[in-house]
Amino acid sequence: MADYGHELLFGTFLTPVADQAERVVALARLTEQAGLDLVTVQDHPYQARFLDTWTLLSVIAAGTSTLRVSPNVANLPLRPPAVLARSVATLDILSGGRVELGLGAGAFWDGIAAVGGPRLTAAQGVDALEEGIQVIRAMWEAGGGAVRVDGRHHRVWGAHPGPAPVHDVGIWLGAYKRRMLDMTGRLADGWLPSNAYAGLDALPAMNTIIDEAALGAGRSPADVRRLYNIAGTFTGSGRAFLQGPADVWVEQLAELTLEQGMSAYILASDDPDDIRRFAAEVVPGVRELVDAERAGSSASAVVSAVDRPLPAEVGTTADARSASPAATTPADAPVDVPVDVPARTGGGVPPALGVTPTPDDGTRLADVQVWDETTRPTGPAPDPARTYTPGEQAAGRHLVDVHDHLRQELAEVRRLVEEVTSGAMDPGVARSHINTMTMRQNNWTVGVYCESYCRVVTTHHTIEDQTLFPHLRRADPRLVPVVDRLEQEHHAIHEVLEGVDRALVAFVAEPDGHKALRAAMDLLTDTLLSHLSYEERELVEPLARLGMH
Repeated sequence: MADYGHELLFGTFLTPVADQAERVVALARLTEQAGLDLVTVQDHPYQARFLDTWTLLSVIAAGTSTLRVSPNVANLPLRPPAVLARSVATLDILSGGRVELGLGAGAFWDGIAAVGGPRLTAAQGVDALEEGIQVIRAMWEAGGGAVRVDGRHHRVWGAHPGPAPVHDVGIWLGAYKRRMLDMTGRLADGWLPSNAYAGLDALPAMNTIIDEAALGAGRSPADVRRLYNIAGTFTGSGRAFLQGPADVWVEQLAELTLEQGMSAYILASDDPDDIRRFAAEVVPGVRELVDAERAGSSASAVVSAVDRPLPAEVGTTADARSASPAATTPADAPVDVPVDVPARTGGGVPPALGVTPTPDDGTRLADVQVWDETTRPTGPAPDPARTYTPGEQAAGRHLVDVHDHLRQELAEVRRLVEEVTSGAMDPGVARSHINTMTMRQNNWTVGVYCESYCRVVTTHHTIEDQTLFPHLRRADPRLVPVVDRLEQEHHAIHEVLEGVDRALVAFVAEPDGHKALRAAMDLLTDTLLSHLSYEERELVEPLARLGMH
């Protein structure tokens, strides 16, 4: 097998539990906020405990702006293909081209029959699926002639095609047996198995069947994207698949892409911590390793990748400050006060690392400070003669990538506060949005480090306090003062975040609530952006030099 060169995709596989409907939708929003590409939902219409998958996907698509949605996989025996085709096309139109179609032949025939569906044998289910694909594709040919598919299981005779999706919707088949794999190679745009049923040892043979079927149909094997539903834990020795620290996941998934051609990884988890860790710690590493290998493992290729400009929607320091609601209300707006950023005698990032931390521009919006920046310690000066491997460069870049996500969230919080103060949004709605963000879901200490501190800013800081910081202390005792100071600032940021939440609660009841809310938001902006710049300045080089675990 080989790498088929597909763009990497990462997403989640959620359980549509009806009595936790709001939580399911919140997890989908978290999937987007964490920077993942795709959310998928299992489809078992005979399961009374589950929400209807297509309705749920429609709600998710309406509440997100970039996230692709797909059933994982649609139960064709209970979704007539002509109707399903129109449902898919309609949601694709309404979502701006963000729908894909995971499709299955059906299983659990007792349940299907219990709600009025056909009871088919496994072989009949495969035949019906092939007919269904023919119907779906014909229905998407808007403007064409009448659809005529005279199948044994699906007969559509004279239907007018349309509407057409606004993009080429991928049909991804959940396939495991030879006939289904053969159909995938001949007809499908993607293969969507689960690791639980298609383990690592089985992938090569399954891929071979798909490749041979594609070639036999006059297609290229690369015409079929390879997706993979995965599950795992961030604990364990790392000897088993996806049972260990994040760097184990990174290596194993990158290897699957480069050697087995898998290019989309869909995390089967309803745990927000797992989703955030997957997005923040695994995804960037897999992308870096695969990009480096595809570029011939040249250091220059990795340097160019880590120095890529941020997307316009990602909030940089300037972006977050310019989103201030105070900027639209001059009478109440505090004056931006430049602060002298203390000079450093150590720390810093050498040019050879190829990673550029976001600098602190010294602008302060609030008239108070929660800490004295002149007392911040610095770490050891980097060795100017040292060179860095592509993997080390990727480790250094990882911290900046995580921080960029937090800066983007800060800009979003400022936008929400602006809407609240202008009367366009209810404070309770804003609090609900903010509470689904990374910075409010977990402890403010990089991932999984300080469980004892209540609802601090992010998984990122939890991970720093409980895993990364102890590692850095052990690996280089010269970093102890810096790490201690960063932990202290994490706790202070928690209190500032709580202040924003209290200000949102008090906004309606207090006459000057808008002033208090803006002041709380300005203080969060000052402290968060200052802290992130300080942390990058001091830790990017040690992370590259010492590793992340």
